[in-house]
Amino acid sequence: MAGRNGKKTVGSLVLSLGVCVVAAGVAYAFIPHDDSGQPPIKRVDYRIELLTARRAASYPVAAPKGLSKAWKPTSVRYAGEPNEAWHLGFLDPDGQYVAVEQSTDKPARFIEDASQGAERTSRKQTIDGKEWQRYEGEKYDALVLTEKGSTTLVTGTADFGQLTKMAAALEMKKGDDTAQ
Repeated sequence: MAGRNGKKTVGSLVLSLGVCVVAAGVAYAFIPHDDSGQPPIKRVDYRIELLTARRAASYPVAAPKGLSKAWKPTSVRYAGEPNEAWHLGFLDPDGQYVAVEQSTDKPARFIEDASQGAERTSRKQTIDGKEWQRYEGEKYDALVLTEKGSTTLVTGTADFGQLTKMAAALEMKKGDDTAQ
């Protein structure tokens, strides 16, 4: 009789395990979840850093004006010495990365670093009356504006259409004139 009760116990365990597996499968199928394993990227408020950079930098600091809320600012930083570097990162409406980079560093070195090694092409485009040089790379593409005293890049994984939208939205200001 003890052997018979043992078989019932093992059978019950197998049946219980099967029910649990089925319940877990149903829960997995119908409960929303994120398979990326990455926490969502948070929107940052860059207004204070922008004000600080515009007061400190020797060049007009670029930031977009008039982009839709679908453009999500994700990172910001300004470093004064030695090359007065400004960075403002975004995710575009398609989730692609777009960054505004500015510096007083030597243009060749700065462009190489900020564009992740993108190479200059023969193509240029005029945006708001300024001539931007196109760069293409394996990781990032870039639009580059070289002006007296500073270089500005709009770079990232987004296509040139989105890079152009960002470049067209840029407002370059210096000092206390920072109304947005």
